[in-house]
Amino acid sequence: MKRLFFCSLFTLSILSLTTAQRFFSKDAHVNFSATANASLEKIEASNSKAVCVIDDNTGAIEVAVLVKSFHFERALMEEHFNENYIESHKFPKATFVGIITDIKNVNIKKDGNYTVNVIGKLMLHGITKDVNTSAVISVANGALNNAKAAFSVKLSDYGIDIPGAVKDKVASDAKIDLNTALSVYK
Repeated sequence: MKRLFFCSLFTLSILSLTTAQRFFSKDAHVNFSATANASLEKIEASNSKAVCVIDDNTGAIEVAVLVKSFHFERALMEEHFNENYIESHKFPKATFVGIITDIKNVNIKKDGNYTVNVIGKLMLHGITKDVNTSAVISVANGALNNAKAAFSVKLSDYGIDIPGAVKDKVASDAKIDLNTALSVYK
């Protein structure tokens, strides 16, 4: 009887390992906004070349963004972003490494949208800080097919200084939005 129990337990653990999947995107969209309330000028950029990987078993999530891939409406703004603020020549990449703490609440067998909690570390401008936010994971046809998250960061926490001449145009907190379609990682 004990042997049957342990064989069943072993079989179940193997089955749970084989159903776990990784989902990824190599063209995740990340939007950045640091427009001050009083400003008439939009300080916004988008990047559609971020990489995202999510493990539906452990909830592990990683996102990597090449900073120079952010594009602004105005070329001069993009140049200032890269050279003066984010210093992309010194800090070419931003990363988020974390975990979806309640991934077990996402039912891969039931289509729908699931709100989850995400905690992790955002590395930006060479500085790493904790992030805690919510996200929405969409499931369709037995697979994770989309992930969305939004959070704000205090620019000064990442060593990004805003010169006095533009303090009224650039917000001290930047809003970051992630929206990514996901595919099964093969």
